[in-house]
Amino acid sequence: MNKLFRSTSNRRLTGLCGGLGEYLGISPTLLRLITIIAAFCSFGTTILIYFIASLFIPKQSYVHYL
Repeated sequence: MNKLFRSTSNRRLTGLCGGLGEYLGISPTLLRLITIIAAFCSFGTTILIYFIASLFIPKQSYVHYL
C-alpha cells in the first residue's frame, strides 16, 4: 500500500508535487504545471492550500539497510 509523503529526491520547493506524482503514478512536472495554472486561476488560493498541505504531509524517510 502506497503512502503519501513529500519527496526528498524529486523536489523543487517543498517536495509535495514530487510526492503526489509518485503516489498517483503521474509525472511531477505535469502536477507542477497544473499547480501553477490553478494558482493563477484561483487568485492564490491554491498556493495557500499547497503550503498547508506541505505542513501536514510528512517528508519521506529512508530506511538504511546494512
